Amino acid sequence: MKRSLLPSLKPLLIVVLFLAMTSCGVVRKKTTYGSRNNPSVSVPASPETTPSDSSANTELATTGEDSRDVKESRADRRFKNEAKADAIISTAMDYTGTRYKYGGTTRKGMDCSGLLYVAFGAHDFSIPRVSIEMSKMGRKVRVQNLRKGDLVFFTTTRRGRRINHVGLVVAANGDDVRFIHSTSSRGVIVSSLREGYWNSAFVKATRIL
Repeated sequence: MKRSLLPSLKPLLIVVLFLAMTSCGVVRKKTTYGSRNNPSVSVPASPETTPSDSSANTELATTGEDSRDVKESRADRRFKNEAKADAIISTAMDYTGTRYKYGGTTRKGMDCSGLLYVAFGAHDFSIPRVSIEMSKMGRKVRVQNLRKGDLVFFTTTRRGRRINHVGLVVAANGDDVRFIHSTSSRGVIVSSLREGYWNSAFVKATRIL
């Protein structure tokens, strides 16, 4: 009896085994985020928030143009100042040999500040009448940085360092500085800052152009 049942049960056993092998639960698709975490989404930047290459290049070009404009304006200003300095120096040199006269501003006689007052005034550049007041104008400049048109100030008194003399730089090459001024002994002449007397009397230099 037992042997006769075995052949008839084989198909049933095969079906049961097949069902057992295929009923292991639902396989969920694997994901990179869970129910609590929201997926990250990449959104392309809008043209309003991210500048395009063309706008960036335009900005760089504009910055470059502004920089060139600043350099050109400085160069133009320097050129104009040098031209004005040459004109002022030329006027002052016309008075070479004029005798010294305290308070004078004409070819009959002039003092140091009078010479500069006339030379600058001839080119519509107003400066004070006395040297001590002139020394308060502009900005201080080192001797090695002097150029034409700068002012050099001195004290010719034995006591104190009060400025009482001024000259106009007509040529400068390092510490070799030449200036025109009116001296009490020789009138309007060109002197060098290397000369012992003027070197020791020197106080400061300024630039007003």
